[in-house]
Amino acid sequence: MITHQDLAAMQAQSLKLQGWIRQQTFSPDMEKRLRRFSSWEVAELIFGINQSTFRGKLAADPSLPGGQVEPDGRQRWFSLDEINELRRRLKVNRKSFMPPRPAGKRALRAAIANFKGGAGKSTVALHFAHAAALDGYRVLVVDFDPQATLSHSMGLTDVSEDHTVWGIMARDLIRETTRMNNAPRGAASGASIPERSLPASITDLGLGELRVADFIKRSSWSTIDVIPSCANAAFVEFASAQYRHLNPDWSFFAAVSRYLDQIPDDAYDLILFDCPPAIGYQSMNAVFAADMLYIPSGPGYWEYDSTTSFIGQLAEALEDLSYGFDGTLPTGKIGLPKVFHEVRFLITRYEPANDLHRAMQEAFRKVFGDHVTQNPIEMTRAVEQSGRFLNSVYEMDYREMTRETWRRARQTFDEAYLEFRGAMLSSWEKLEDEA
Repeated sequence: MITHQDLAAMQAQSLKLQGWIRQQTFSPDMEKRLRRFSSWEVAELIFGINQSTFRGKLAADPSLPGGQVEPDGRQRWFSLDEINELRRRLKVNRKSFMPPRPAGKRALRAAIANFKGGAGKSTVALHFAHAAALDGYRVLVVDFDPQATLSHSMGLTDVSEDHTVWGIMARDLIRETTRMNNAPRGAASGASIPERSLPASITDLGLGELRVADFIKRSSWSTIDVIPSCANAAFVEFASAQYRHLNPDWSFFAAVSRYLDQIPDDAYDLILFDCPPAIGYQSMNAVFAADMLYIPSGPGYWEYDSTTSFIGQLAEALEDLSYGFDGTLPTGKIGLPKVFHEVRFLITRYEPANDLHRAMQEAFRKVFGDHVTQNPIEMTRAVEQSGRFLNSVYEMDYREMTRETWRRARQTFDEAYLEFRGAMLSSWEKLEDEA
């Protein structure tokens, strides 16, 4: 017989192993730190110029960051902040290395979503966030998944549920209920929900007074911030159902969107959502707030079948929201009916030599056409290792394996990211200008 006590003991044993893994992966003080990048990586892989040109620019201007020099003097290693300073100051043939950003636009919001577990959502979100940061963008990652894989990969392991998406939704419930109670039409009709009817477990925690910045945590990447998740936030689905019962007029699906509206438009360039493997209160908040939808899927038939079910259920859910809550949102940045500026399907764990994988990729393209990306995420040894050790390929030091193994793994994510960036820029141009 297995009881809850036995399950708790299993978890305690697993947590010990997690601690050991972090000791092997993070620094001795259990803090994840970003490695430096070699002059070869900075020149050829980040700026897209040859090393001799890069060295010439550094030699011509001693005020530029010089990085750390290896003892033998052959290679320099640069921090991300140094890379970004070089990006701002360097030009080659009058070409700037600053990334494109449409003028007068808020940050672009992209959701990585599919309710099939193991589709690679967290892996894709992690790599796209890191690739965008190396591209010069400022990124905010929102982890909607109580499994918190992305949060852990970002080095955030000590997270209170109050400062997760659950806290954002609870904060929004309190504020929206207060707004409705104070509205003249509510007071006149007597139809408002008294704030004291909300559960003390919510109102007594002071969540309504939390500031926007209280939910945002720094990562080991200086240009990536995170709204993390944790296992204790798993009860958000049950809690949200209770909250909707207490205040049926609360437009729960717009809670995160309303929160993001309070962040200054120029604080970030990209806001990236890692969604849970389900259609529920959290995933609907992510999908509703998103301008662009990226749907990862493995190359098997059952994954194709699951992806088909996902978009069908998502369509039905969005249709219900469009007709059930029209005109009730207090924000103008996201409206109803819900529209996406781009929707893309991305094949993950792809093996080019596998006949089944090639056939399923072709099946995706026959059904979804141009919405299927041209570059799948290939399964390589380095990709497997990155997931095992809570790192992206970009964080792995190529000296720890053969350069060709690392380069091939990086190339698959580079190519997928470039397609993502193209879709991002296309969506960005379609956003309304800032007020």
